[in-house]
Amino acid sequence: MSYQPQTSSRRNTGRGRRKVHHEKAKRKKQRHRSGGKYLLEESTVPTLEEVVEKTFGRLHSLGGQIFAFSPFSPYYDDWLLSLKSVLSEFESNPAVNVDEEFVKERSKVIADVELKLAENRRGEAVLEKATRRLAKQNNLLIQTDTGHSHATQKLASKRNSEIKRLTRRIHDFEEELEETNQMKASIFSPFARRAKSQKTAEATRKLDAAKSELEGVLKAFEVEQEKLYKEYEKKKQMIIEKVRSLEKKVEGLETDGSMENRRIACVELINAVKALLQRMMPRQ
Repeated sequence: MSYQPQTSSRRNTGRGRRKVHHEKAKRKKQRHRSGGKYLLEESTVPTLEEVVEKTFGRLHSLGGQIFAFSPFSPYYDDWLLSLKSVLSEFESNPAVNVDEEFVKERSKVIADVELKLAENRRGEAVLEKATRRLAKQNNLLIQTDTGHSHATQKLASKRNSEIKRLTRRIHDFEEELEETNQMKASIFSPFARRAKSQKTAEATRKLDAAKSELEGVLKAFEVEQEKLYKEYEKKKQMIIEKVRSLEKKVEGLETDGSMENRRIACVELINAVKALLQRMMPRQ
């Protein structure tokens, strides 16, 4: 009874060993195949034509790149980094034989465009300052208009108050003169006639003086208002001239002044690569 299970156990063990051996062999074969595929892919190197085509494409793209928003100077460093990356990838390819002349040309182009971008950056900083000054001048213009309006209202209020005061006095003197004229004086009393005449003359003098004062006040206010307006116009005109001058300066702020410099740099680098290829021709 105990033998049969032992025989069955040995048979099962044999089949299990054959299965394990088969799986190991299968995995080993798969690893060998995948390893061969990996080595094949790793050994694939772009041809010279492929490298040149890719380099030209990226240089054309960088030469025509448009930066989205002002200020543009924050984009310069990333653009230069991309440009140098393209050249580094080109030069490091085994199919490319970089010579001293190419290195010299490439270095000069990079140095030139870096210098020009630095100038663009300084110019943009000047424009940004001009923009801030323009905003201040526009604000000053609004303040000038508001200040003139308040000063004019204050002057008008003072003028109206004075006119009201003098008009009331004139009215009082006119009533006084009317009352004096209506006074009855005895034709037989020289004293009464003289008193009425003196009172009439005094009332007339006061009335004339009040009218003269009113006329003088009106002229004085007119002169003061004219002076106030001339000062306002002079100050406003000066501000407007500054605003116009600053507006002309900041017109260039929305235009990327580096576009042409960057385009020329990429064209020069493409020409340098073409010249290198010409020099490499006899060696192939």
